[in-house]
Amino acid sequence: MTFINYASKEINCKIVYYGPGLGGKTTNLQYIYNKTAPEAKGKMISLATEADRTLFFDFLPLDLGTIRGFKTRFHLYTVPGQVFYDASRKLILKGVDGVVFVADSQSERMEANIESIRNLESNLKEHGFDLREIPYALQFNKRDLPTADPVDKMYRTLNFKREPTFEAVATTGVGVFDTLKSVAKQILIELRKR
Repeated sequence: MTFINYASKEINCKIVYYGPGLGGKTTNLQYIYNKTAPEAKGKMISLATEADRTLFFDFLPLDLGTIRGFKTRFHLYTVPGQVFYDASRKLILKGVDGVVFVADSQSERMEANIESIRNLESNLKEHGFDLREIPYALQFNKRDLPTADPVDKMYRTLNFKREPTFEAVATTGVGVFDTLKSVAKQILIELRKR
């Protein structure tokens, strides 16, 4: 949930990167971290296993300018994608303001994408959120791989509510900031309604 500190004139928002294991969630955050000016970001924290898979979450605080004199700070999290870390995913979704779903474009990963979106919808419901209403962006990552499914097939299968959808290659940064800006913009529009 958005936290507004009137004393320090700060708006804090939480964005969670969700998706199947090894889909590129951490790579998105690492690219954002590497391309962001030092004064606009905090320290990136990664809790990873020896195989570089996210164990619990990655965390990156990011300052994105001011709105009506209030400084906006986005807290970016990833979740571990592996099926057996469901309790961690539920915990990290608590208080979420927006979600980026990072889908793996490889044909053989389509079932994992579908399972992960269903898991996201279910876990959001447990926190009282509805995927149809929460700020949400869909990213088709790994578009550079020869085994990537056609974009229109992925769109028909994974797009939930005509949400903004981006093609990406997180390792080179293609689509990474477009995705982040899209969900951040949706969050700020929601804030203005309150």
